[in-house]
Amino acid sequence: MTLEHEYGADRQGSLELTPVRKLHLLSGRTHPRLAEDIAANLNMELSDANLVDFANGEIRPRFASSVRGADVFVIQSHGPSPETAAMPARSVNDSLMEQWIMIDAAKRASAKRITAVCPYYAYSRQDRKSKGREPITARLVSDFFRAAGADRLISVDLHSGQIQGFFDGPVDHMTAVPLLTDYLRRHAPSGDFVMVSPDTGRTKVAEQAARHVGEHVDVAAVYKRRPKNAINQVEARDVMGDVEGRMCVLIDDMIDTAGTICAAAEILAERGATEVWAMCTHAVLSDPAIDRLKNSSISRVVVTDTLPLRPEKQIDKIEVVSVAKVFADAISAVFRDGSVSEIFGGENQT
Repeated sequence: MTLEHEYGADRQGSLELTPVRKLHLLSGRTHPRLAEDIAANLNMELSDANLVDFANGEIRPRFASSVRGADVFVIQSHGPSPETAAMPARSVNDSLMEQWIMIDAAKRASAKRITAVCPYYAYSRQDRKSKGREPITARLVSDFFRAAGADRLISVDLHSGQIQGFFDGPVDHMTAVPLLTDYLRRHAPSGDFVMVSPDTGRTKVAEQAARHVGEHVDVAAVYKRRPKNAINQVEARDVMGDVEGRMCVLIDDMIDTAGTICAAAEILAERGATEVWAMCTHAVLSDPAIDRLKNSSISRVVVTDTLPLRPEKQIDKIEVVSVAKVFADAISAVFRDGSVSEIFGGENQT
């Protein structure tokens, strides 16, 4: 996606220049399939980042083409990737470091503007101190992006909206709710269902999803409790809302170990729900999530492809919808200095 230079001389013989605008898409190695799909939606190809690992694990990119004066978008989702014949297993921290190094390379290669595209933003749950002597790691990650040379961030369904304020620059925060609810309209067996928040803190997301589906859709919430000093453990206590004899659709920003979503599904079944679906943007699916989902009362799990879904996690219950077009539209809007909020009718800011 490149506009050519245009030169011309006026009557006094001076040179006029219409600046070139060049767009380069670069991808890290955590989720290349999504990056390729984003590029396909923009009718262009990914630039070659030429990433290599040294024997001690250090990473070095060397871009195959010049990015001088270009709008550079560095795409990387912050998740682990499995070991392959070509590359050893990589952690969330490897994904972050690789993206920061690529941003630094683009900055030192004189890119005009650098945007970090983070379909899944790591450490987003560590956005405040809940106890003494804890870090605010979401802020630290943001600071590293700025230090590396990023001018802008693009992400979808951050765990907490306040993370937008951690970055010292523009942040385009998108939402996957329209994608998920579009799937629901096309595939739900009945129009009589309830959007359910798996905890009281996500009620606004359930309300937003209900508005997208239709005015007739009710909203409910599950009250949960986390045992003191316990990690990845949750107890569902009660349901606020009428779910008896109705299909329930749980919606959240992510499913990690699936403790919250499965506990919520069990109590909905106890309260008389006829069927329970789960929907989320980020399928983190850390162990023992897959086993929990297999053995739960949830009949379908709808997720997006912000993170790669390994073969061993591709169970029959899981359906994947793509965020590639959403990111492509946002990248196009940023490149052309348009509005990202208009893509979502302003709902990405709520």
